[in-house]
Amino acid sequence: MSYPVVNLTNCDKEPIHILGKVQAHGLLIAADRISFEIAYISENCKEFTGLDAAPLLGHTLSYFFDTLYKDNPEQTYAQVIRFGLTQGLDNLNPIKLQLKGKLFHLILHTSDRFIVLEFEPTSPDIDSQLQQLVGSSLTQILEGGTLQETLQRAARQIKELIRYDRVMIYKFWEDGHGEVVAEEHAEGLEPFMGLHYPASDIPRQARELYKINLTRIIADVDAEPSGILTMPDEKDKPLDLTHSSIRAVSTIHIQYLKNMGVQASFSVSLIANDELWGLIACHNYTPRFIDYKARQHAKLIGQVLSSSIQYREGQEDREESQAFRNASDDIIRRMQKDWSLVDAVINQKNFLLRITNATSAALIFEGKIYRVGDAPSEEQIQGIVEWLQSGNKRNLYHTNHLTALYSPADAFRDKGSGLLACAISKELGEYILFFKPEIITTVKWAGNPEKPLATDDSGALVLSPRRSFEVWSQQVEGTSEKWSKAELNAVFKFREDLVHFINLKANEIRKLNEKLKEAYDELDTFSFTISHDLKTPIASIKNYAEIMLEDNTQLDEQNKHFLNRIIISADKMNTLIREVLEYSRVSRTLLQKQRIEMEPVIREITSELVAAYKVHNLDLTINGTPGILGDRVMLTQVFTNLLSNAIKYSSRSKPPKVTIEGKEEETQVIYSIRDNGVGIDMNYGGHIFELFKRMDNVKEYEGSGVGLAIVKRIMEKHNARIWYESEPGTGTIFYLSFEKD
Repeated sequence: MSYPVVNLTNCDKEPIHILGKVQAHGLLIAADRISFEIAYISENCKEFTGLDAAPLLGHTLSYFFDTLYKDNPEQTYAQVIRFGLTQGLDNLNPIKLQLKGKLFHLILHTSDRFIVLEFEPTSPDIDSQLQQLVGSSLTQILEGGTLQETLQRAARQIKELIRYDRVMIYKFWEDGHGEVVAEEHAEGLEPFMGLHYPASDIPRQARELYKINLTRIIADVDAEPSGILTMPDEKDKPLDLTHSSIRAVSTIHIQYLKNMGVQASFSVSLIANDELWGLIACHNYTPRFIDYKARQHAKLIGQVLSSSIQYREGQEDREESQAFRNASDDIIRRMQKDWSLVDAVINQKNFLLRITNATSAALIFEGKIYRVGDAPSEEQIQGIVEWLQSGNKRNLYHTNHLTALYSPADAFRDKGSGLLACAISKELGEYILFFKPEIITTVKWAGNPEKPLATDDSGALVLSPRRSFEVWSQQVEGTSEKWSKAELNAVFKFREDLVHFINLKANEIRKLNEKLKEAYDELDTFSFTISHDLKTPIASIKNYAEIMLEDNTQLDEQNKHFLNRIIISADKMNTLIREVLEYSRVSRTLLQKQRIEMEPVIREITSELVAAYKVHNLDLTINGTPGILGDRVMLTQVFTNLLSNAIKYSSRSKPPKVTIEGKEEETQVIYSIRDNGVGIDMNYGGHIFELFKRMDNVKEYEGSGVGLAIVKRIMEKHNARIWYESEPGTGTIFYLSFEKD
């Protein structure tokens, strides 16, 4: 059996799930799930059972257990395991049994076509000890008043549960590096609290396994792992040990732990929003095994802590988002009252700064620059605008390290190392700029992150990523506090409100060029005519293809395939033409406004869409359906397009969720359509409403890129607004705002 050579240049590709060995404290047997014939067995079998490993290959599990318990024929573990395969292995784990007079846990899982048996030592009195301890532990953790206090309590309770020398809560940051954010350690040990560790310390493939296996133990770094024997026909097919609890450890990681002086380690994964938020990382300076049930209880604590992290961080985001939204709404209300953008944004003290946590801002509007707070000078702001105009195509642009991208920013980094630019009109060079000042910070690393490789006395590279863990300080300059999702969402919505306000006022302050309007109408009519005229030849192409397919029995399979592709392509072209016609028709159709009761409309739309997409497990919620004033046909099309997208793009979530909610406020009715689908990158901004614009992450879903353009046009025709909040992988919320009648 051979594996790829691993060195320090490719350790992030090391196949750690198929190393072909198990840790010394456990015994592994893997058998075919149907025949129960043993295909893999660890070499240390005799040490645990008194039976040689190699002769057992090819025999069945029944033979193994009958031989093992020949003096006690009532043992029927093979039958129990077969029953577990049909009823669920989690209901069996762990099974207590004796090997050579000692008590063991048998833990079962599957790997491809094999049932995997893992035997680990245990003690008779551990259950009663754990039940009492875990109940009080969960209570202690949940009583934490803040997230930091909750993390600290969790570290304390885990240490009490497993009795390790050091327990750390280790958080992963966006770039993959980790930081110790909570810690409990034995008296006399050096604290690691606040230390940062490079991303290379925990390679990418290891982080992926942490998302699958929520606990991981290394009982003794000095113990020699046991190899896994296999049948001759399986020798080039190493057993996948992804779900194994006794899987051996990479030699690189073992050396890493030895260099730290660690003899045993244990970790529990912390998952928030389906991503690896961090680890409960535990070190012991002497070998120490943790019983399976103790690990399961630690896993439960980790899951409770994960839920608490997700809830508390989400709660903080929601509170911050609401504060920013309230400030944004205040400015918009003042604009509508005073009919002046500049007075509302600038003349009200610090109004603009309440939308984000920025310390200064600038408005560039109608050829003038207005500054709020200790912002860069007008000349410096003009330079930023020219830089944005020359290369930035987004309506929303942000960075917390402006000097790295725009070198003149070094002159004002004390005022604007962080930039959030909101384009009001890129054609006119009109922006709102938010600034955050430089924060000079000292990051304490456990060793120099810029020198991850280590050498021995001869100067040769060794397997450890590094040998020194002495605290190494790094001063970070030219960066600001990062822009949060709440800030980005607030500014994006504010931009939509602002553009809507400017459009409403356009008739007073910006006269449209009549020739451009005529050209637009002519182009619109042209697109209608061309689209209409294309329908006849496309229909003919489809009809002739269908006739050829039906009448010519001499066609071979390849030609039949080509004809079917022609028919499919013709149908797609007809769909595209129909949508283009609908898009063109919106501008020419007169509004037939009426009071629309929305509940029957929404229920009819959702009923038809659920049937069309065949999403049987859809979690659909409708909260509030206040009536709105508008064209019934057009607004039905708006809700149909948005709900169709919500159901379509969440159809692969487990389970798909779509929520429609309507609220009646003082001057407007707001509907939201929320899904848990693929999401949209907020960097695309308003581009998603452009004709034929489709995001990269929806290419595998059917669509033409016309639907949202139609929605936007209909909303503008109603003097209504549409905006969205989203994040790739977590879903999207579209908001629709209608004026009250």
